[in-house]
Amino acid sequence: MWERVTAGQSGAVVTRRDGVYRKESDDPAIDLVGEGERLLWLSGQGIPAAEVLECRPGLLVTRQVPGRPWAGPWPVASRPRIVDALAGLTRALHDLPVADCPFDQSLAVTIPEALSAEVDLDDLDAERRGRTRDDLVAELLATRPRDEDLAVCHGDLSEPNVLFDPDTCEVSGVIDTARLGVADRWVDLAIAVRSLNGEPGSQFGPWAAGRYLDRYGIEPDPDKTAFYLLLDEFV
Repeated sequence: MWERVTAGQSGAVVTRRDGVYRKESDDPAIDLVGEGERLLWLSGQGIPAAEVLECRPGLLVTRQVPGRPWAGPWPVASRPRIVDALAGLTRALHDLPVADCPFDQSLAVTIPEALSAEVDLDDLDAERRGRTRDDLVAELLATRPRDEDLAVCHGDLSEPNVLFDPDTCEVSGVIDTARLGVADRWVDLAIAVRSLNGEPGSQFGPWAAGRYLDRYGIEPDPDKTAFYLLLDEFV
């Protein structure tokens, strides 16, 4: 029997059985063929990703990636190693040649998509709760960066989408690549930093977010971080 998976926000119906995941949707806005193509492309670049078993309109079947997400729980001694491995994965992604990536997620693509998308006003980040969609759109357009530091980005580098080997703390694979493509590197960095900061009392926190950026090799950029987290509300 297939077991329903309720974690995640892909909008598709996800089930699993015997180490296999099925993602199904009849919503034309959910491009499962495109996600499968991205997984195949990413694997071809040497980045560990879920193996595609079947891919057609409305259906994506993948093999389960071993390991577990950084949401944990993880032993105290393992936590810095998880952060370092995540930074290493991000750098490896961003070092891939932009010209070789066939998927465009730059602002020329994502801003028009955002303007036509619905926003779940009940699921906004804490600092934006109570805002209207029109207000969020106005801020998005007003704060659009003048430039993009383009790289190959995962697009949703959050807790559920990167898995780690519990023994080595190395990345064992990535999943949910529907938003993978060429974009400003802060698409990934902003989402990863938000996830690492976590809730008060979590096993990670500001120390982890700071370590992540340091290991990646970049200074914080509050403006781009704020913009790309705002853009994420429209996805």
